[in-house]
Amino acid sequence: MPEPAARILRFSFTARLWHFVLILFFMVLSVTGLAWMYIETDWGRGLAALFGGYENTLFVHEWAGIIMLHLFFVHVLHMLARVNWSRFPKSLYAPNSLVVGIGDVREMIQHIGWMFGLAKKPQFDRYGWWEKFDYWAVWWGFLIVGITGLMLYDPVLTSDYMPGWLLNVALWVHRIEAVLAMGHVFTIHFFVEHFRPQTFPYSATMFDGTITLEKARVEYPGWVDRLEKEGRLHELMVPDPPVPLRILYFGFGYAMILLGLFLLVFALANAALLTL
Repeated sequence: MPEPAARILRFSFTARLWHFVLILFFMVLSVTGLAWMYIETDWGRGLAALFGGYENTLFVHEWAGIIMLHLFFVHVLHMLARVNWSRFPKSLYAPNSLVVGIGDVREMIQHIGWMFGLAKKPQFDRYGWWEKFDYWAVWWGFLIVGITGLMLYDPVLTSDYMPGWLLNVALWVHRIEAVLAMGHVFTIHFFVEHFRPQTFPYSATMFDGTITLEKARVEYPGWVDRLEKEGRLHELMVPDPPVPLRILYFGFGYAMILLGLFLLVFALANAALLTL
């Protein structure tokens, strides 16, 4: 029997927990939001029936959104607490930081050039530029969808402070940003994380928090080189996750992937019916 591949810890338990909670609430909001948006179609009414009808679906959507906003602010406080304020603002651009710097812009340009055979592949450190983009996309999505969602949550109160026509604007901005978020997650994010040749058919890194050392040397050579120079690589070495957990991660992860693809396909298939 071959020996298990050496693995290193890539994501902490806290980071994985945030990601897990985000998946759950994003999917609940996606299903209820599409049910609300497509309520005039058989498919939309079928989704709404899962929650007991239109009114219950709207109730679940609103409260899932409110809870998610609260969790977002907790996450903001958590990230602020992690900043090394004694070295601020230089600490924001440390190798383990998700803050985008000029180096990420250069790596993005070089990476795109590599895809077309025009440049060498960048030596990515802990995070690639696309991973930072994914992280900050959640922030601006929360702000846009959250603010417009709060406006729509209590339209009477909103109308006390804003002209009524802004509610129509808020509704469309809310829908457009939500559709963009779902489109990105169900296509680009799924492809990059799970369907590339290097990760197909599934990447459990964000669930078990680990990555094989061999893969890390290919995907994030700058990170591995830095850990080796700092003498910290051995500190991050971890055993393989237990088989039952790996099965659980795979089952849950693929259930979410299939749900996302189901929503994407049927939303596109029923889109023409919305104009009738």
